[in-house]
Amino acid sequence: MPPEMLLLAALDGLAYGSLIFLVAVGLSLIFGVLGIVNVAHGSFYAIGAYVAAAGVLAIGAAGLPTWLAFPTLLIAAALVGILVGGLVEIALLRRVYGKEEVLQLIVTFAVFMILEDAQKVVFGVQPYFANAPMNWLGTVEVFGIFYTTYQLILMPLVAAAVLLGLRFFLRRTSFGRAIVAVTQDREAATAMGIDAARIYLITFIIGASLAALGGALASATTSLTPGIGAGTLVLSFAVAATAGLGRIEGAAVAALLIGLGRSAAVYFAPEFDVLIPYLIMMLVLLVRPQGLFSTVQTRKV
Repeated sequence: MPPEMLLLAALDGLAYGSLIFLVAVGLSLIFGVLGIVNVAHGSFYAIGAYVAAAGVLAIGAAGLPTWLAFPTLLIAAALVGILVGGLVEIALLRRVYGKEEVLQLIVTFAVFMILEDAQKVVFGVQPYFANAPMNWLGTVEVFGIFYTTYQLILMPLVAAAVLLGLRFFLRRTSFGRAIVAVTQDREAATAMGIDAARIYLITFIIGASLAALGGALASATTSLTPGIGAGTLVLSFAVAATAGLGRIEGAAVAALLIGLGRSAAVYFAPEFDVLIPYLIMMLVLLVRPQGLFSTVQTRKV
């Protein structure tokens, strides 16, 4: 087994795991606070990718400096989270809080299907490819192998910044502690004067923005076609389930594990590259049904 292939598999796994983490951590955050398994989450990823790609292509067409593509990626993610995510939460999701899980799944699946068709109406069905940010950063040499700086350094750095930022936000800020309080006991938090509806809205916007950020970063590395949100959604569910739904730190470990596993399969057993992430999830859940990082909670009667 050539060491170069092992190194390439590890680098690809790190880049891919970083990308999936951004989507999965948003999904886990929404479930942890709102208690909803958001099937529409993959659409935020796809729309974020398309909006970012459209912005980058517009910058190139206008002859503007390429470095402007990087703030464009962030702005695209924020706009999708605020506008699309906020609209979905206000118009639909707040009507199904506390309802049966089946109803919540049906509603979020309907949103997913609507947004999938909306993407085709707005962006068409032709592939989008905006690799200017990746090309602008160039490559870096790692033990004799040249790898894109964008995927090797920028994407993991963004993922690490999101992880550390969420930890600080939830543990060190007053609003973050309010989110934790609503998560633990909504009635008690409301009695203390915390606006639970506002907490839910902002949490959903943050989660949607993280999914859109994953899509925005991915837009520079791959061709965008209709349906990209579905595959990413399923993988993010696999990461979240492996870590334990609602576990933010665990999502980082699970994303890296699944990213490395899938990358290794691509290089050494390509016929199993689709299977490996779900095989890892299945093996983990057979041993720990609550996920790697969840703790067993006492059932309340």
